[in-house]
Amino acid sequence: MEYITDFLEYCELDRNLSPLTVKMYGYYLETFSGWLASQGKALTPEQLNEGIVRDYRLYLSRRVNPIKGPLAKSTQGYFLIAIRTYLRYLNKKGIKTLPPDQIELGKNRERMVKFLDKRQFEQLLASVDTSNDLGLRDRAILETLFSTGLRVAELVRLDRDKINLETQEFSVVGKGGHVRLVFISSRAKDILSRYLTTRQDSARPLFIHHRPGRAGSIKPGEDESEKMRLSARGIQRIVKKYVGRSRLSVNATPHTLRHTLATDLLRNGADLRSVQEILGHKNVATTQIYTHVTDLRLREVFKKYHDQS
Repeated sequence: MEYITDFLEYCELDRNLSPLTVKMYGYYLETFSGWLASQGKALTPEQLNEGIVRDYRLYLSRRVNPIKGPLAKSTQGYFLIAIRTYLRYLNKKGIKTLPPDQIELGKNRERMVKFLDKRQFEQLLASVDTSNDLGLRDRAILETLFSTGLRVAELVRLDRDKINLETQEFSVVGKGGHVRLVFISSRAKDILSRYLTTRQDSARPLFIHHRPGRAGSIKPGEDESEKMRLSARGIQRIVKKYVGRSRLSVNATPHTLRHTLATDLLRNGADLRSVQEILGHKNVATTQIYTHVTDLRLREVFKKYHDQS
C-alpha cells in the first residue's frame, strides 16, 4: 500500500504518538499490505473497498498462531483500527479512498478486569522480605504501582530526582504525550524513602536492577546510568514472583495493580471522571470498564434508599 511511511511520520511528528504505538501501526499496516499481496491485490488507496476489508476481517478471524492460537477479538480490532486511522490520514490529505467509517470493528465481549481486594493486596505485600535492599526495592515497586496506578512503561521511565516525596506528588508523561499529576500515598512515600536511603549509587533511574552483567544498552549521548534502569520485563517478573510466593488466586500483573487502584477509589466514593484523570485515560469510556464497581454501589444505594422490605 502507498503512503504508509508518510502516515507513520505523521503519527510521530504531528500526532506525537509514542514510538511503540507508531511501531505497532507500522506492523498492522504492513501485515495488511502483505495479505493484499498474497491475494494478488497490490492495491492503491483508491481501489480499496468494503468487500476487500471484509475478506481481511474474515482472514483475521480465522488466523491461528501455532503457539498462541486464534487472534483475540481485541487484537483483531487493533489491526482494523490501524487501517481506519490510516484511511483518516489519507482523507485528511485529500487522497480518495474508502471512507474510514465503513470499517466495522466488530463487537467485543464485555471486558472484565482483574483486581485484588484489600486482603489479597496485603497478602501480596506480606510476601516481600524487606530486610534487604532487593526486598525494599520490590516492596517500593508494588506500593508505587498501587498508589499511583502507573502503567509499567511510565514506572520504568521514572527518575528519582523527579519524585517529590515531601509533597507526595510528581508528573508523568503518559500515552500520547499527555502530562498528568500523580500522587503517592503515605505508605508508598515511607517505603520509597527507605529504599532510596539504601541506594549507594548516583544513578538517575528510580528503580534499578541489582544483577551484575545485566546492564542494558544505551543510546548515543545517554547517561551511563541508563544501563542500570530496571526494564518493563524486569518489573513484570518481580510482580509475578511475589504473586506466586503469596499463592494468590488471581494471576496478577502490574496492570492488575492499576485496576486495583481504580477499584479501590470507586468503592470509596470517587467519581469516574476523577478516576479517569488519575489513570490518564483520554476518554471516560475507557474508565467505564470498572462498571463492576459502580454497579455494586448502585445496588447499595437502591437497598438503602428504596428497598424497605
